[in-house]
Amino acid sequence: MVTQAEKAAAFEELHSRAGVFAIPNPWDVGSACLLEALGFECLATTSSGFAQTLGRTDGAVSLEEKFRHCSELCAATTIPISADLENCFGDSPESVASCIERFAESGVVGGSVEDFTGDENHPIYDFTLAVERVSAAVEAAAKLPFKFMLTARAENLLRSTRDIDDTIKRLQAYETAGADVLYAPLLISLNEVRLVSSSVNKPINVLGTPLHEYSVNDIGSAGAKRVSTGGGLARLVAGTLLGAGASLRDKGSLAWVADIASVADIDKLLGNGRGSEIDQTM
Repeated sequence: MVTQAEKAAAFEELHSRAGVFAIPNPWDVGSACLLEALGFECLATTSSGFAQTLGRTDGAVSLEEKFRHCSELCAATTIPISADLENCFGDSPESVASCIERFAESGVVGGSVEDFTGDENHPIYDFTLAVERVSAAVEAAAKLPFKFMLTARAENLLRSTRDIDDTIKRLQAYETAGADVLYAPLLISLNEVRLVSSSVNKPINVLGTPLHEYSVNDIGSAGAKRVSTGGGLARLVAGTLLGAGASLRDKGSLAWVADIASVADIDKLLGNGRGSEIDQTM
């Protein structure tokens, strides 16, 4: 059995070794197990992808529901998992610290604190409060008995305006506050990746979906340490489902069966080994 401390050490080593790495975002236990079986060295949760499994929109999941989700993913896998903790379920620095302490008990070895308030009328926390929230997360993480890789997220490119200068100002402040990884979702060009990465000294996470015309190595060459998929993989599956469902409803078509994964392949990845006994197209 791989301990949480061993997972934490492995996750920290990934950030210190040379080169970029991919950190895909599963949305449930099955997708996490399949991604681990494919050989990925770490995973991160996705708030939007998990909410989708509950039939909800992003941001409509409770702390307890997310805690159970993280616990289930960590129990089912042997590799490090970092949690998308959104705004840590509270506005105050104290609530952020409490969230970090609580989710460390789920088995995750990293997590994020973001400066999106959840209020569309006032989407981004004021600068001073945002920095205080990151500082509280850093202090809480430092008290844990293992290395918790804390990611600080500047959300204004995604949630508010494309003010890259304010994004960099915030990331620099979060770095000074002690965050281990810095993340500005929705960088849309390699030049923006270069600008952000050259403005800070800590590893940066880059969301890969807006840069899908490039490879992970291309994004790494621009300065990223890790490339995540956010809710992209979950939406890929949803897109396939919606397309196949619409074809079945409107045309009675079963042509989509040609694209499904075989039971044998899935069972092989999940370790069941039953595939040879079952119709490959079931």
